[in-house]
Parts: sequence; C-alpha cells; structure tokens
Amino acid sequence: MSIACGIPLLECVYCLGCARWAWKRCLHTAGHDSENWGFATVEEFEPVPRLCRYILAVYEDDLRHPLWAPPGGYGINPDWLVLKKTYEDTHGRAPPYVLYLDHDHDDIVLAIRGLNLAKESDYAVLLDNRLGKRKFDGGYVHNGLLKAAGWVLDAECEVLRKLVEKHPDYTLTFVGHSLGSGVAAMLTMVVVQNRHRLGNIERKRVRCYAIAPARCMSLNLAVRYADVINSVVLQDDFLPRTATPLEDVFKSLFCLPCLLCLRCMRDTCIPEEKMLKDPRRLYAPGRLYHIVERKPLRMGRFPPVVRTAVPVDGRFEHIVLSCNATSDHAIIWIEKEAQRALDLMLEKDGPMDVPAKQTMERQETLTRHKDEYKAALQRAKTLDVPYAYTPPLEYGTFDEEGEEGSARSQGESSNHSTVDESWDQLIERHFDKDRQHGHKGLKKDSLNKSF
Repeated sequence: MSIACGIPLLECVYCLGCARWAWKRCLHTAGHDSENWGFATVEEFEPVPRLCRYILAVYEDDLRHPLWAPPGGYGINPDWLVLKKTYEDTHGRAPPYVLYLDHDHDDIVLAIRGLNLAKESDYAVLLDNRLGKRKFDGGYVHNGLLKAAGWVLDAECEVLRKLVEKHPDYTLTFVGHSLGSGVAAMLTMVVVQNRHRLGNIERKRVRCYAIAPARCMSLNLAVRYADVINSVVLQDDFLPRTATPLEDVFKSLFCLPCLLCLRCMRDTCIPEEKMLKDPRRLYAPGRLYHIVERKPLRMGRFPPVVRTAVPVDGRFEHIVLSCNATSDHAIIWIEKEAQRALDLMLEKDGPMDVPAKQTMERQETLTRHKDEYKAALQRAKTLDVPYAYTPPLEYGTFDEEGEEGSARSQGESSNHSTVDESWDQLIERHFDKDRQHGHKGLKKDSLNKSF
C-alpha cells in the first residue's frame, strides 16, 4: 500500500519509532533510576564492602594462604570459619558457600558465590524455571533458586540453629552475588517463614544482602520483604534490569547483546502500569542500594554516591545502553566502589565513636526506613499490584514492638510443625497456605514433580 501511494508510510512510522526508542535509550542513564531516592547513611551501608570481601573469600581454596586477596585482605579470621562447601559437597544442588562466625561484628554470615560459567550445575539451577512456575507466600519466585535455597537450609539447619542459640545477640546474615544473591534472598524468605527451624529466631535478627541481584521474586514479595532483604546495584549492572527470565538470558548467552537490545525495544513499547499488574513478573528483591559513580556524557569515574529506597514503580525497569553494563556486575568492582563510597561517607560525616551520635544516627535511619517501607506498601496497593497487602508484622528488622506479636504467631504455627520438618513438607505447607488465601497457584502434582 505504501508503495502504491508513492509514500513509504509504514517504513516512515517504523523509522520514527526506532528513532524515538534510540533517543530515549541514549538519554536514559543509570542515574535516572535513583535520582529521586534518598542517600544512604554510614551505618546502613557499612556492612556492604565487608560482605563483598566475604563473598570473594568463597573463591579461595585455602584462606590461610590466599591467592586473590584484595588490598587489605578478606578481613576473615580462618579460625572463625565454621565450614566451607564446594561443588563436590553440594553435588551441584547449590553454589559453593562458607559459614563464618564474625565475632568482630556479632554476626553469623553465610556467604554464597556467584555464577561459575564453567559449571553446568549452575546453569541447571538458572534454567529450572519458567514464568509463573513456582508460588511462595502469596507471590511468585524463581523455582531453581528456591530449590537451591531449600537444599542449603536442609544441609545447614542444625549448624545454624546451634549458632543462633549459642550467640543470641548475633545477627544472621545471608549474602550472595549474582546467582548466589538469588539463593540468599530465597533462603532469607524461607527462614523468615519458618523461624522455628532455627530456634524461633527473631525476625529482626535475620537479614540478607543481595549483591548484583537477580530478579527472583514478584513485586509484592520484593516490597513486603524489604525489611530483611537489601539489594546492592553498581551503576549500569545489567542483571537487575533484565526483565527477561534468567533461563532465557543464559540460554542465549552467546548472543546476549542482541537479546538485551530486542528486549529493551520490546519493554519500551509496554506501559509500566501493565507490567506492574503481571503477578508473575520477577523483580530485584527488597530495599535497593544504588551506587552511582558515572555521569552522562562525561568520561571517567566520579566519587561514588549511594542512594537507597523501597521503590514500587521505577524499580530498575529499563536496561542502560552502556559499555559498563557487564563490568559493573563483577563482584571485584562492586567491592572496590562500595569501599570508596563508604570511605567518602566516613570522611564527610566524621567519626562515629561517640555513643550518643551513633544512637541518634541509628534512630533516624530506622525511622526513615520504617516510613519508606510503609509508603512502599501503600504505593503497591494504590497501583493495584496483584496480591499486594499490608502484612500483619511491623517493620521486622527494626521494630521491636511488633516482634512480640510475631513471636506469638510463630509459636502458634510451630505447634503444627517440627524442627525436623523437611523441605518438601515446607513446600507442601506453603501450598496449603496459598490455597487458603484464595490464590490460584500450581497444582499439587506439579509441585511434587518439580522435586
């Protein structure tokens, strides 16, 4: 028709659409994603560089004679290392990890390494999923990552329970990078939902740091668990922005730039309101910390700043066309820039040795986090996010008043469960819980076949 009229109308429309897309993509930078967020404080961001070094330590064969230690070392005392699991120990069911008893910071840390491109078992974990395959706690999660988290919990449940009971003032921290970040986030949700397996540990003692996080849970879960899960993103990192299911990304690993470009064009044409209403769509988990160190149309790196929020819409929904999209995913760069950002915070805020100043800073941070958490829950309800509702618990990591009620409710639920409850039984119980809430999930037969 366009040829008959003598004017290539369809071609013009197509070219205009491509030009509009290219213009928007070229102008969109990583800084736009978090430009309206608040700045992180020293206290809340302090664990990030240290935990990144713990993840790097998982790659070492012998921590007493490290080969790849960053400047200043890993900060790990080998005598406090509880256990270290390799691929041979996990039989490919989960990535390698270490369990470290950090007496310097009163913390029990389980650190999980990232994707190993040479291991088929890691790909098997990633590929064990499809859109809407697995439901958990009223939302959708990545099936393979959830199963890997279940394996880790079954393997280390007894050890963790003894450590938690022996050190009642210590926090329990799960941290991971890339593939490990998804496993750590899933493990945190499972522990929070089944705290009786770890001696009825208080919710406020459990936390997670997902470094360069995978999109592993639906939006309602990402917001509801923002009190215990924190995600750290360096500038242009592609993985938290890739709405394409992980299994499709790594099936197309060798033409990844083409896949990302096509997905970028497709997502540009879909209104964000429509994407938010898809309950199966996965997102980066929890509270987000964005390290910004580069500015548009400028060369080099600038002093990094860290912004944080619990966003609902605008949650890293657009891929950034940047030559640093893959390098910003590397744990080495994240650790380096996170440490730089923390040093600048300390230099700007001055010493925090005065107890009164520390207490005031912490109280301000807790109040701000609590307000942002409640605002995010209300925003999710306003936008009609599927299954978005205000949970009965208060902001668990920081609020102590709501902990008594949560402990009572957990004690009641534990009457129907035992510490020896297997992972399969936990999944069965969550299936029944979702069915009672009226959520349309998977059939029980399909759940059984997936294990």
